[in-house]
Amino acid sequence: QVQLVESGGGLVQPGESLRLSCVKSRKIFMFYIMGWYRQAPGEQRELVASITSSNTTNYAESVKGRFTISRDGAENTVYLQMNNLKPEDTAVYYCNLKYGRDYWGQGTQVTVSS
Repeated sequence: QVQLVESGGGLVQPGESLRLSCVKSRKIFMFYIMGWYRQAPGEQRELVASITSSNTTNYAESVKGRFTISRDGAENTVYLQMNNLKPEDTAVYYCNLKYGRDYWGQGTQVTVSS
């Protein structure tokens, strides 16, 4: 079992930045993918960005050039740096781990509003 704990959400104005963090409860020594998904009210959950254990990254078109996913050296924390936030980025953001199955964090609210 792996637990994921997210932090870093909040309320910001358009054009501002936030950094989300996701800590997984243990180190994994085989291939895995960690990512951030988001779900706005009335919408389906969508992939925002992902990073593999070999550091291959993938981004949704809507966030390319604004968001950056990264991992710390110990590989237990994944970050999502979100710059130039827009109102349409407002959603609950979920951390995800794909390792044999899907693991999910509890979600953190990001609200972009003036």
